[in-house]
Amino acid sequence: MTVFLLQFTEEKLGQAEKTELDAHFENLLARADCTKNWTEKILRQTEVLLQPNPSARVEEFLYEKLDRKVPSRVTNGELLAQYMTEAANDFGPGTPYGKTLIKVGETQRRLGAAEREFIRSASINFLTPLRNFLEGDWRTISKERRILQNRRLDLDACKARLKKAKAAEAKAALWSDEVEKAEHELRLTQTEFDRQAEVTRLLLEGISSTHVNHLRCLHEFVESQTNYYAQCYQFMLDLQKQLGRFSGTFVGNTESASPAAAASPPAVAAATLQAVPTIPVVPTIVGVPNTVAEGVLNPNEVKPPASGTRRARVLYDYEAADSTELALLADEMITVYSLPGMDPDWLIGERGNQKGKVPVTYLELLS
Repeated sequence: MTVFLLQFTEEKLGQAEKTELDAHFENLLARADCTKNWTEKILRQTEVLLQPNPSARVEEFLYEKLDRKVPSRVTNGELLAQYMTEAANDFGPGTPYGKTLIKVGETQRRLGAAEREFIRSASINFLTPLRNFLEGDWRTISKERRILQNRRLDLDACKARLKKAKAAEAKAALWSDEVEKAEHELRLTQTEFDRQAEVTRLLLEGISSTHVNHLRCLHEFVESQTNYYAQCYQFMLDLQKQLGRFSGTFVGNTESASPAAAASPPAVAAATLQAVPTIPVVPTIVGVPNTVAEGVLNPNEVKPPASGTRRARVLYDYEAADSTELALLADEMITVYSLPGMDPDWLIGERGNQKGKVPVTYLELLS
């Protein structure tokens, strides 16, 4: 150890020569360090994404180190669903507010379950391989690199001793034995250094295989995240569809409780026109007052504007809830426009001779 420290110190002070590794080897070392550093950062930030609570992450880390099973934890969505269900029971599950709380709560429960599955999948398919690299392959590489460093210091120390012995031999013949001894030690240390350099080089070249493995894991992470967000989006579309079917009941209750608010349809119509400025609006039909506000739509009584209707592509299948709605098939093209006082989440859709209300969220409006 003293020889290593002396050689290392003299190298730092520029008083001793240092055996340099070839450029390819140095590139492998730099690439390995880069892989290790970025793997640590990606791992930590992915853990933050999946579990934003720092205390929960520390708890999970401790359980992993103790080789014990992490206790099941309720997701935020599941906890919100529990509160909404309990609130609905207190308010009355048969009331409009209670019914809606139950519907929304069930969707939140499904969102929470989807989040739990996403976290589980991401942990198994992405986080675990990254941890295994840092705690397995990288530790082995680090160990062999330290051994290589010691072999190099030993080699350079032998070179220095041989150099001194040869310098002394030129002055006194008595130093010939020291020269032979130094040359023998140099050959041994050179062999050990070369062997260790080859072992370390093979491990460093294995980083390419690590990149391939992490690339596959990254694809699996993206796929699980895509499935998670697709599930969430579909759950919310289903919830919106369910709430839209009996929204008239809630509007009726609101109107009866607040007549002043119900007596201002022009303000609602103006807000609708401002919110959807690009959708053509059909003028109010004379002789059919408050057709949309009352929630009753006779398709035969609605006429499209003379110009300015828009084309729309259907994104998802939609089943009509009643005769006022138009059933949709994914990828079909329809004509759409709006009516005064109409809910901004709905449009009038036409397909040939068929006509009815369609939800905006199921459409892609085309120019």
